[in-house]
Amino acid sequence: MTSSLLFCPSYYCCGLLKSKLEITWLVILGLSCFLSCFENICCHYFYPSLFYRGGLSNLLFLCSLPDTKSCVADEPRNVLLRLYGAILQISCNKGDSKQNNQEKDGTEALVLESVMFAILAERCLGPKLYGIFPQGRLEQFIPSRKLETQELSIPNISAEIARKMATFHGMKMPFNKEPKWLFCTMEKYLKQVMRISFTRESYIRKFHKLLSYNLPQELEKLRSLLHATHSPVVFCHNDCQEGNLLLLDNTGESSEQKLMLIDFEYSSYNFRGFDIGNHFCEWIYDYTYEKYPFFLASIENYPTQTQQLHFIRNYKAEYQNGFDNLDDTERVKMEEQMLQEINRYALASHFFWGLWSIIQARISAIEFGYMDYALARFESYFEQKKQLGV
Repeated sequence: MTSSLLFCPSYYCCGLLKSKLEITWLVILGLSCFLSCFENICCHYFYPSLFYRGGLSNLLFLCSLPDTKSCVADEPRNVLLRLYGAILQISCNKGDSKQNNQEKDGTEALVLESVMFAILAERCLGPKLYGIFPQGRLEQFIPSRKLETQELSIPNISAEIARKMATFHGMKMPFNKEPKWLFCTMEKYLKQVMRISFTRESYIRKFHKLLSYNLPQELEKLRSLLHATHSPVVFCHNDCQEGNLLLLDNTGESSEQKLMLIDFEYSSYNFRGFDIGNHFCEWIYDYTYEKYPFFLASIENYPTQTQQLHFIRNYKAEYQNGFDNLDDTERVKMEEQMLQEINRYALASHFFWGLWSIIQARISAIEFGYMDYALARFESYFEQKKQLGV
């Protein structure tokens, strides 16, 4: 059995993986356990996005059968092998209760995400799942590219995203249906933020500016606002941004299925307004900028009311119990209620990812202007709060 791999040196600096030999062994193990046709392996490093929203720094490999090798039955020629970077560096220090809790949380998150991935694959709402092993999983390789930020506003793409989200929201999933995820996570993040310290002078200045916003008090104001805002609890993706939307190859201009939603690590039962509002916020941020801080923020790109209504109407047309049997007056009233709901919950998106980014500035080894991004999110939060008059 042979293999050829390309490696990203930064993963070794982070201490996520000990050696190329270890990775080679895991790749071979993952393939041979589930696909009998992979007796010879050609693995190419499949570069992930440089902008992460999560604790796992996964390694992705595109694994292909050589031309001289035939497939067995209906097994695929190309697969995507994912190795869980973070799980490989978990220690077994049983004397540290904090470490034990972190291990437990990380393991539970991986189990839940794997179950979710399998269910969505079975329902044809995500890539197929070929196998799961302790260090990773084997997924369908889908010829595609990720969307770009400016493409989110293209009417036919926005309409399909709305329909995909409506389908996602209509699913019944075997998870806790209480909408605790949003504020429980923000409370956890805020506690970490209030204990964080920085040594770099530029970070200290930016951090002090963020603390001047009195984040604990502001979070309570946001909680009160959203408590007074009706929003149905549905199964949400919670991170529907361009990097998690694949534009599929070979679909043709007439195809109605051009997009696939991926990366479900934040998915949970949550308020509908957050999922849609969070998506609207992502129209503002371009993460492909090649110079520091490695993103561009253009608040003027937040969708207009016309663009929001275009999204809402496509969403409701797809969602069960949408606009059926409503007269014009009732339909307009429902649209107005959804506009208020979504734009108020968009504030929670800014707050959530603002807190997340402060923490990443402290712990992440990825080259990204996390403190600048946190400031940008909170600046957008207060600007949009002012526009809403709340």
